[in-house]
Order: sequence, then structure tokens, then C-alpha cells
Amino acid sequence: QVQLVESGGGLVQAGGSLRLSCAASGRTFSNYAMGWFRQAPGEEREFVTAIRWSGGSTYYADSVKGRFTISRDNAKNTMYLQMNSLKPEDTAVYYCAAGRIATLLKSESDYWGQGTQVTVSS
Repeated sequence: QVQLVESGGGLVQAGGSLRLSCAASGRTFSNYAMGWFRQAPGEEREFVTAIRWSGGSTYYADSVKGRFTISRDNAKNTMYLQMNSLKPEDTAVYYCAAGRIATLLKSESDYWGQGTQVTVSS
């Protein structure tokens, strides 16, 4: 089992920045690809970004390319999401996830965090 805990969400004005963190415990963190997903009210959960276990390859949804950056520190068992130039449409609950990269890219995962709210005001 892998336990995931997100932090860093909050309220920010449009154009601002936030950094989310996902702390992992349990099975070896570095064995897993990691990803971020988000779910807005009334919407389905959607893929945001993912990173391979080595950190060597990253993947982004078109809607966040150039604005969001995913990274991980395997020594700290932590993944990050730097979000810049935030827009009101980025408002959602953000979830971190762990699993195989092929699974994450299909918006599926073996393990999920509880989510952290990000609200972007206009």
C-alpha cells in the first residue's frame, strides 16, 4: 500500500501561483510513477500531469502546458506541482496518485490522496 497526502492548496487571484506537495509513505515511493489529477464541481476527474519514477519523463494536459511543472524528490518521498499563471478555470480539488505510468495516463490509479482544494478568483 501507498499512502498519499496532498498539501498546499488555497485561494489565489488569477495570475498568481501555488505549489502543491504530495507526501508518500508505505511502499517504496521511487517504484511508482506519480501524477496529479483535478476535479471541478459537477465535472469528472481529469488528468493534469504525470512523472515517471526516475523523473526523466513528464506529461501534461494541454490546458496546463507551459504553466504547471511537476517534479519529484525520491529522497524525500515527495512530489510537487508548481502552478503559475493560474486561471479561474483551474479551480478544482487536486488529487495526487501513484501507479504505473500507462495507468495514470488513462486517468486511472492504484492509489489516491484525499485531495486539496485550489480556488482561483477572477
